[in-house]
Amino acid sequence: MKTFINVEDIGPLEKALAEAQEIKNDRYKYQHLGKNKTLMMIFFNNSLRTRLSTQKAAMNLGMNVIVLDVNAGAWKLETERGVIMDGDKSEHLLEAIPVMGCYCDLIGVRSFAGLTDREYDYAETVLQQFIKYSGRPVFAMETATVHPLQAFADLITIEEYKTVKRPKVVLTWAPHCRALPQAVPNSFAQWMNAADVDFVITHPEGYELDPQFIGNARVEYDQKKAFEGADFIYAKNWSNPGVTNPADYGKITSKDMSWTVDTDHMSWTNNGKFMHCLPVRRNLIVTDDVIESPNSIVIPEAANREISCSVVIKRMLEAL
Repeated sequence: MKTFINVEDIGPLEKALAEAQEIKNDRYKYQHLGKNKTLMMIFFNNSLRTRLSTQKAAMNLGMNVIVLDVNAGAWKLETERGVIMDGDKSEHLLEAIPVMGCYCDLIGVRSFAGLTDREYDYAETVLQQFIKYSGRPVFAMETATVHPLQAFADLITIEEYKTVKRPKVVLTWAPHCRALPQAVPNSFAQWMNAADVDFVITHPEGYELDPQFIGNARVEYDQKKAFEGADFIYAKNWSNPGVTNPADYGKITSKDMSWTVDTDHMSWTNNGKFMHCLPVRRNLIVTDDVIESPNSIVIPEAANREISCSVVIKRMLEAL
């Protein structure tokens, strides 16, 4: 595996899930693969779970790890071609990337959407430059449009907690005070479409995700109807994807607090489990009583980030 961006990169999900369980049973089984190998983690944006889980996964596999926070301690990087660099950016990404590649064997990149230029964001401009110019295998630690390590961890968690063979999984939009990217819901939708689940997406009208991620999911604008009989509720805010109206891309076009997941909402489910990628804005996305309830599995979900990342790095090391 040379790149890890979309669900197709991981291959058959049954095999990937079995590998995840194997690693969970013995996290240090494949330490020999990473001996004298180095992972470089490059962060253009803040991180807690991704930074910690990826570093831990690489260490479990015997790797050395270099963490570069581009916004703290590095030269400011220019990402656009043709720019006269007479401002505060001292180095161009096109020189920085191959230099980074000289010092490592694998690269993980975290770079969020700017939410001002949909075409630029959905072209994955920054990530694609790393793939093209680094000379190293590259995996996404959340990008402008996807967060596959999170979605893989979500699938592992659903597999562990499901009580029926084909559970009903609902991705619900919830209100937020800031404009957030669509990366998490995009990847969650992509992975759920590939899994053996009954998948429903619910959100206010106008918040439709890009069709490439919606896939075969059922879109239900009535949140209560969507929640009925659900085994898993995955709450996440996203800003307007600009699918129905490109001028709305990246904007907050709804702050409807009736979409906040509370105990009444969860009562519509089949004793459903509550999921969220974290960090979560309490009493905006979800009420305290729901996220602190026995049916909240957000902490095991976060713990599985180490496992999903271990599978990905293992696959990449095996391909070197």
